[in-house]
Amino acid sequence: MVMKHVSIELMTTQLIADSGSTKTDWRFLDADGNVHASQTDGLNPYYQSAAQLVEILKGQLHLPVNDARIEQLFFYGAGCTGPSVNGIVRDALKTLVPDARQIDVNSDMLGAARGASGHHAGIVCILGTGSNACCYENGQITRGIQSLGFWLGDEGSGGYLGKTLVRDFFQERLPADLHQDFQTRYALARPALLENAYKKPFPNRYFASFTPFLSDHLTHPYVAKLVTDAFILFLTTYVKRFPESVSWPVHFVGSIAHYFSRQLRTAVEQTGLTMGNLLKAPAEGLVEYHRNG
Repeated sequence: MVMKHVSIELMTTQLIADSGSTKTDWRFLDADGNVHASQTDGLNPYYQSAAQLVEILKGQLHLPVNDARIEQLFFYGAGCTGPSVNGIVRDALKTLVPDARQIDVNSDMLGAARGASGHHAGIVCILGTGSNACCYENGQITRGIQSLGFWLGDEGSGGYLGKTLVRDFFQERLPADLHQDFQTRYALARPALLENAYKKPFPNRYFASFTPFLSDHLTHPYVAKLVTDAFILFLTTYVKRFPESVSWPVHFVGSIAHYFSRQLRTAVEQTGLTMGNLLKAPAEGLVEYHRNG
């Protein structure tokens, strides 16, 4: 797929990747300013070996030019949290573009920040299956939060919203009409719930799978309050603790931020923060960041 032609002549050809555990969005910027989009499976060094990463790259990523023409590669990924694991990804990428003069591997949080805030200072939040937040300035993360993961944190995330909904269902706190709709849709029994919650991997993904029910009932007062309250909890627990929140805009990246944008904007207003950009995914923002960098 070739995206909108841009009349800015690039000094270098660039390949940019935004990767989660499920999928990776790729953007290739050619020397004429054209942007080509592609997608592969996710690349996460915590769950995949170097050989598996190489297999995905060589089997799924099809570029419109000879690989050797790529001069810079910028990779932002889940699980890319330090030199050791980043090196695994970098070595795999080197097999894809052996002649690239620059291969940078960074965290998905930095990718979200650069995609949403560009070259300006701001607070950037990820609201997807999980949640995270950071302060960002001069192209780098300057302050972050102590993430405690799904069971002890992730307020405002898809996992948190689904967990709250399911808990209210089993504790009979759902309004009668929603309780019946939920039962009809999922026929969820307690043994299946507990197995997915405590025995199977990725409980955050399991609970996030219930968020479409919330999307389908957003006009219901209970659902609107559940979602808004979760966002307010996230903002007050993490974002408002940053001194920068007094004056910096707050940007959001992720599917939950996108699909529940109305409730998110209400939460931002109620907590006295300044709403910034809202992106479902950071890929296009990363293109502009590196184009102008």
